[in-house]
Amino acid sequence: MLLELNQITKTYQRGVEVVKALRGTDLTVEKNKYLAIMGPSGSGKSTLMNIIGCLDTPTSGTYRLAGTDISNMNASQLADVRNGQIGFVFQTFNLLPRATALHNVELPLLYGGVRRRIRSQRAAEALERVGLADRMSHRPAELSGGERQRVAVARALANHPSILLADEPTGNLDSRTGDEIMALFDALHAEGNTVILVTHEPQIATHDRQSCIRIHDGLIVEDRMQD
Repeated sequence: MLLELNQITKTYQRGVEVVKALRGTDLTVEKNKYLAIMGPSGSGKSTLMNIIGCLDTPTSGTYRLAGTDISNMNASQLADVRNGQIGFVFQTFNLLPRATALHNVELPLLYGGVRRRIRSQRAAEALERVGLADRMSHRPAELSGGERQRVAVARALANHPSILLADEPTGNLDSRTGDEIMALFDALHAEGNTVILVTHEPQIATHDRQSCIRIHDGLIVEDRMQD
């Protein structure tokens, strides 16, 4: 099993109010799974994504990633896990505006201490993989929205992560470009990647090849897992 969440809870203190973002979530995801996590704003899906992506830790419960219990890791340990095992794709791309596509993709490799020649080669390979071999020297302002998201996907792939985790990856794109990005995720999944998408868009969450869970008020209320 690639990841296992057992009775995960997450609470936040807002003044005198205690907010229960997750109320005892159980979730298992096998390697090479294609999973959509769907829910409205405030449902807990972003909190669940942050815990899966090691951006946050649970209040209680256990989270095992590739057999390792990471529930109680400190910030430095979580950063190492993120950099080595999680590839992030965000709705807003999060690209450095003055850096070329190649240099943007190199960033996680730089943080990981990969030598310059190797990280340049791996970044170029990732950009070729997403169809941007001829756009490596372009800066974000010189790229379309779909191309910028492809750069973000390439950056997520550069470290050969265990999980490709995408947060509303088509939210800032028109429908045609969004379809192209979803086709790219399809292709990456077909190549053997584990893909987890977080979305509120029904047409994304009900994609044919995906499994889907729906979360509401911090609880999984529907679990449609495909074999």
